Amino acid sequence: MSIHLYKTSTPDTSNGAVDSQVKSNPRNNLIYGQHRCGKGRNARGIVIARHRGGGHKRLYRKIDFRRNKKDIYSKIVTIEYDPNRNAYICLIHYGDGEKRYILHPSGPIIGNTIVSGTEIPIKMKNALPLI
Repeated sequence: MSIHLYKTSTPDTSNGAVDSQVKSNPRNNLIYGQHRCGKGRNARGIVIARHRGGGHKRLYRKIDFRRNKKDIYSKIVTIEYDPNRNAYICLIHYGDGEKRYILHPSGPIIGNTIVSGTEIPIKMKNALPLI
């Protein structure tokens, strides 16, 4: 895992580092446009809460929180930043060909294998049932 350090040109950019494993292009079949109403408007579209609105358009990523594909090994392909939840997510490819996003657990890097189920080794990246 390599980290790029950048030369400081202003005080704001001091100690700047970027992880080279983080990608920014999401899979098209795992994202969709999120309708963002609000922005300080009421039902008629009139501004009610001042100084709100604007912002960059964000696409919503479908995250697999259940991890319900049991005993099928998967491989971490990319690590991406999710602007909707201020966290990193990773794209995993299952052995049967399916692709899903999961929240990025701390520790695993690109190329690691993860699995979810009942009779699997207890590791940081694997998902076991609570009961």
